[in-house]
Amino acid sequence: MKKGRVSVVSGLLLLAACSGGAKDAQKAGPGGGRGPRGGGTPEVGFVVVKSGAVPLTAELTGRTAAFATSEVRPQVSGILQRRSFTEGSYVRAGQTLYQIDPSIYRASLNQASANLASARASAEAAKAKADRYAPLAKMQAVSEQDFTDATAQARQAHAAVQQTSAQVESARINLRFTRVPAPISGRIGRSLATQGALVTANQADPLAVIQQLDPIYVDIQQSSADMIALRRQLAQAGVGKGSTAVHLKLEDGSDYPLAGTIQFSEVMVDPATGTVTLRARFPNPDGLLLPGMFVRASFVQAVDSAAFLVPQTGVARAARGGATVLVVGAGNKVELREVKADRTEGSNWVVTAGLKPGERVIVEGTAKARPGQKVKPVPAGSPQRLSPGGPGGGRRGKGAGGPADASGG
Repeated sequence: MKKGRVSVVSGLLLLAACSGGAKDAQKAGPGGGRGPRGGGTPEVGFVVVKSGAVPLTAELTGRTAAFATSEVRPQVSGILQRRSFTEGSYVRAGQTLYQIDPSIYRASLNQASANLASARASAEAAKAKADRYAPLAKMQAVSEQDFTDATAQARQAHAAVQQTSAQVESARINLRFTRVPAPISGRIGRSLATQGALVTANQADPLAVIQQLDPIYVDIQQSSADMIALRRQLAQAGVGKGSTAVHLKLEDGSDYPLAGTIQFSEVMVDPATGTVTLRARFPNPDGLLLPGMFVRASFVQAVDSAAFLVPQTGVARAARGGATVLVVGAGNKVELREVKADRTEGSNWVVTAGLKPGERVIVEGTAKARPGQKVKPVPAGSPQRLSPGGPGGGRRGKGAGGPADASGG
């Protein structure tokens, strides 16, 4: 009987011990007395930054302008007899565009020609008289005054011939002006005068407008503040001038296939807009670009040889707009670094201050890294490592930050 009681008491004590052990294990957690599973060193992915030549690309608005523009105007007055071109077609320099009634100008030319013939006849008679008086004057057969008068009349007659010749030339020019030619080669617009219209030499309205479209200009507007900032950047060490090549994006968002070149920059700021005009020249063999089109021009204004390209996943923005990155420092401890990143280049931020070549910038697992915390750095893009019991200590994924090296090249 006593032996049975001892067995029951032993069983109760064993049950109590098991129950207490389970409660202690529950308080200690799944890892026994070592804390929660995965509470070890977090793993982060980094890229090694290298300085390189990073272009400073500007994308500005602009409008196209004709390479050359000429307003066709009459140089004589008269009635238009005919128009000799098709509106909107391509015309060549010297091609006849309009014909003004030439009858009155032809009559003026005939009259001037007749006056010239009369002047020449008078000049021949005056010259012959002066020649006859020359020997007679030596023999004193005629007075010196008569000889002087005859010589003067001959000279006056010769001058009259020259004057009348000029009138003939003027009449011939006016007759030629009745044919209105194209001053330049290019695309002609609509005709602003019709057959039978009266035109005058001093009229304000042109008959038509011709524009040369190949090549074509693009006037690009850049603010004076950006121009000053660019000049300051060019004055810094390691920053050189960019290329003169320009690329266009059209109004529909498509890219213009041909590149242009910057020709010059205006030497003054427009007081109305506060901008400086840059003029670029583009080939336009197919006539795709027309004057007055709105375009966006992109070109490299400068090249910074000491900048860094950091993936956007590794750069954070503070509330006030400042940029920061997390760097793996000595002893694999995380350091918070303030950097200067004012622009992007593709999928990267361009960092111009705050980093040194060879530093390791965290681009994966940034949510788990804290300044001063020790981490396990691995090259960005390495396979993710997860603990058997959960996600603790691992990074968010594979390949989130691009290649293991980031440089400006």
